[in-house]
Amino acid sequence: MDKVIGILNGMEFTIGDSLLELSYLIAALLFVYGLKLLSHPATARTGNLWAAGGMGLAMVTTLLLHKDANGSGIPLTNVWIILAAIGVGSAIGWMVARRVKMTAMPQLVSIYNATGGAASMLVALLEYPNAVAGDVGSILVTVLGLFIGAVAFSGSLIAFGKLDGRVGDIMKPFMTYINLVLLIVTLGMGVYIVISPNPPAEMVWAIYALLGISLVYGVMFVMPIGGADMPVVISLLNSFTGIAAAMAGFIYNNQAMILGGILVGAAGMILTMLMCKAMNRSLINVIIGSFGGGGAALDREQGNVKEITLSDAAVLMSYSQKIVVIPGYGLAVAQAQHIAHELDTLLEGKGVDVKYAIHPVAGRMPGHMNVLLAEADVPYENLVEMDDINPDMPNVDVAIVIGANDVVNPAAYDDPSSPIYGMPIIDAHLAKNIIIMKRGMGKGYAGIENFLFFNDKTRMLFGDAKSSISKLVNEIKSM
Repeated sequence: MDKVIGILNGMEFTIGDSLLELSYLIAALLFVYGLKLLSHPATARTGNLWAAGGMGLAMVTTLLLHKDANGSGIPLTNVWIILAAIGVGSAIGWMVARRVKMTAMPQLVSIYNATGGAASMLVALLEYPNAVAGDVGSILVTVLGLFIGAVAFSGSLIAFGKLDGRVGDIMKPFMTYINLVLLIVTLGMGVYIVISPNPPAEMVWAIYALLGISLVYGVMFVMPIGGADMPVVISLLNSFTGIAAAMAGFIYNNQAMILGGILVGAAGMILTMLMCKAMNRSLINVIIGSFGGGGAALDREQGNVKEITLSDAAVLMSYSQKIVVIPGYGLAVAQAQHIAHELDTLLEGKGVDVKYAIHPVAGRMPGHMNVLLAEADVPYENLVEMDDINPDMPNVDVAIVIGANDVVNPAAYDDPSSPIYGMPIIDAHLAKNIIIMKRGMGKGYAGIENFLFFNDKTRMLFGDAKSSISKLVNEIKSM
């Protein structure tokens, strides 16, 4: 039996309680250390393991040391159920993570966000009837956990559908007003539940009504947001999931859940603001602006598209001194990251300085390009952020754009009518020569014309990126 070592707020405090709280403190430190390591690609995998270890420690110590108000531990039957659930979930997660393609990584992140939101939502739903009538603090965190978790769940599912091409954009002006009404109704229902003097057992109908409205609001919240804003939306939903987890931690008075949720919520919100800054837009503008669906474009002459042959491209690259590769989602779709690395290795063997220019919102989620290129073992020092590469772009002999579109579109500078006007871009147009690899003349995710295609210095190399780069590699080797 645990030895009582103190009394706090009228409750006995045992050695087991001390060890449990200590384990939560260690887990929190591991979370913070893991987040620190996640800030750089070279240490990100290690950071993930440290953070996972912290969560594993919190889970194990909770199973072994947690005591209820009567001083009883978790019943053995429940322990086996919990372990079975952990085992099944871990097996499914491992198999999915092993099999998912890198192009589908944003979809996977959205599903993970959805499951996290659903878990917090269900915790709040199940625990609300056990709340004490009049305990405003307890009921408030339960209502917040339900609302935020439900929005994260349904919103993440819609984000998954958009990223996977199963859900289109529905961007009508009236939807902003519908969402505003839904938000007001949802908040009003939440306030009513919190301040109601009725026992929670008699208010179950209200909590289910709040659940339904919150799920609908999550769908309507994400539905009008255009595809080009998906990196921001994913970060924001990730933040919601963390906040919902923190609310679940308050419900159970579990410090590990509270700290973990706060860290995830804060990290997600910081990343969201960084993404907004990278697009030169406010968060409110992202949510209600329907950015990704295109918009009016400046009426100007397009110019002529000029193509380049494989042999000419190979000669131009081989005799260059400095080349910058600008990857985009098209590189991911073509699964061309490995052959792109083979190309840069071949060119470096000829004395060419090759760097990759990484735009903060390239791809479909934050860090998408970094993950893709790291998978292909591209050296981390060769990945250069937009702000660092742009000053050197006028000195670049060849800018090779592989599947990128909106992040190199000069309309961000010179077309006030464009939906991407003011968004920072990689200054590919300043390079001495520009080679763009695309299947065709299709528009980017923002749905607007890219006038970089018609620049006098631009040459188009049409075809599948992986096939085109493979042929380039062979052409250069034969020279």
